[in-house]
Amino acid sequence: MDTKEKYVPGLAGVVAAETTISFLDTEQEKIIIRGHELIELSQQHDYLEIAHLLLEGTLPDSNEKTNLQEKLNGEYDIPQNVLKILELLSENTHPMDALRTGLSALSGYDNDLDNRSSEVNKQRAYRLLGKLPAITVNSYRLINGQEAVKPDQNLSYSANFLYMITGEKPEDWQTEIFDRSLLLYSEHEMPNSTFTARVIASTNADLYGALTGGVASLKGNLHGGANEAVMYMLNEVKSAAAFEELLMKKLSQKEKIMGFGHRVYMKKMDPRALVMKQSLKELCDKKGDHTLLEMCEAGEKVMREEKGLYPNLDYYAAPVYWMLGIPIGLYTPIFFSARTAGLCAHVIEQHENNRLFRPRVNYVGNSY
Repeated sequence: MDTKEKYVPGLAGVVAAETTISFLDTEQEKIIIRGHELIELSQQHDYLEIAHLLLEGTLPDSNEKTNLQEKLNGEYDIPQNVLKILELLSENTHPMDALRTGLSALSGYDNDLDNRSSEVNKQRAYRLLGKLPAITVNSYRLINGQEAVKPDQNLSYSANFLYMITGEKPEDWQTEIFDRSLLLYSEHEMPNSTFTARVIASTNADLYGALTGGVASLKGNLHGGANEAVMYMLNEVKSAAAFEELLMKKLSQKEKIMGFGHRVYMKKMDPRALVMKQSLKELCDKKGDHTLLEMCEAGEKVMREEKGLYPNLDYYAAPVYWMLGIPIGLYTPIFFSARTAGLCAHVIEQHENNRLFRPRVNYVGNSY
């Protein structure tokens, strides 16, 4: 008797969870976050408001937002011993591995680590949100032989994050564009890193462990890292025509072009990419130089005509980060830091209604 079940490579299209957090409605080209449309949210709200929506289920009123900002301000600093651990890492350490180490080390400073209640997990999530910018930036700085930089409690969340990266207090318009990128990266239903975090959480592992696994997942070049690869590719040439030629050459050699295509957005452009494209235009207008925008648009045209592929968020986030003065090695760590709000929401939901993930296999080995 044939006992084999249907095998779906990569679990493509397989429903692994029921959630109230988010949904990608590809038919209507909408990204739904707790009943709200993400692109509309990006036009009217900032990252902290979306973090509140993800963790609390509602958009904050003015008092709730002020309280959230104050709560996170008080969590900006990280323990000195965590910095000492990061200082011991080899200079060859990948930035995502350094971030993973710093995040994991924070668990030792949680005096209620075994408490999995939703309320305690929410407080944990806010603590992590507050500390992730300092972990992200200083883990990168220390493995690159630079001194750690201290957060500025007087700055807003995104302004402080960008200040720690560049060393200069940002203009309001710079903060707004950076904040918008964090918002767009904040949550995206069930990509590999979110699934990884939920699988780990299903064992009743703590929030730090689940998110540490999420970092390891996002490091893989089939998930995170596309934004970095895009920027390295853009930096190979200096004009739209040369970029078009470069892409055609790569395609003729059957190379994978990063920043295009998506497991969910198969035949349409990632709606988040459209928002980042507009942000890139704003930056180019400010700088009076539209070269990067022209290059990206040329690449977009080539990939659409030659492969029927469309840009994802990473394709336009890369040049936006470049024009904001952000080092390429920080692009994926920033992606993870922004996604922390969504990941924490998923882990909390998993703990609230848990069932251990334990799939089976179809055995195709030798007969027995």
